[in-house]
Amino acid sequence: MSKLETNTIDTVSGTSTLQVGSTNTSTITLGVSGDTINVPSGVTINNNGTQTGFGGVMTPAFSAVKLNQTTGQSDNTYTKITYDTELYDSNGKFASDKFTPTVAGKYYISLSATAGTSSASSVTSLAIKIYKNGSELAGTGNVAKPEQEVELLNMVTSAIVTLDDDDYVEAFIKIDFSTGTGRVTTSQFSGFKIIE
Repeated sequence: MSKLETNTIDTVSGTSTLQVGSTNTSTITLGVSGDTINVPSGVTINNNGTQTGFGGVMTPAFSAVKLNQTTGQSDNTYTKITYDTELYDSNGKFASDKFTPTVAGKYYISLSATAGTSSASSVTSLAIKIYKNGSELAGTGNVAKPEQEVELLNMVTSAIVTLDDDDYVEAFIKIDFSTGTGRVTTSQFSGFKIIE
């Protein structure tokens, strides 16, 4: 193994690209433990390859939606929301209507849902909750009967949640109604790891 010691490497006059490496399969190591690699102001880093080991990636991340209505929700009881379509699942961590990231960190989780009953003028209140490991964590809802009688209500909530590698989050809903059949018409559940 050869060793090259120098203070500055520069391009040949008239060229604009400096290539470090070879056409052989190899690993190029920059610096050793304790070194600082400095990228000066004004320099652009253009990455067209695969990056690993950087802390600036906001994954695992997911986004799931309910496109098909479900009915039969019990009156005034929290029930788990089910989802029929995954819009995005970066690491395959959303399954069985729950997100289990398996990577410890802080996560931004958001939930929205539209729900009510099959009968007009019968919804008393609606509440949605984000559950962590089967227990209520965060949520929102109207605390009094709507001023005008309605059939459907929409709620939105979000939270920043600390998750260990074995924690999971789920979406729950509670519909309080006087007549008809409870139903959840649409919902979106999503989240991503926060860069710290």
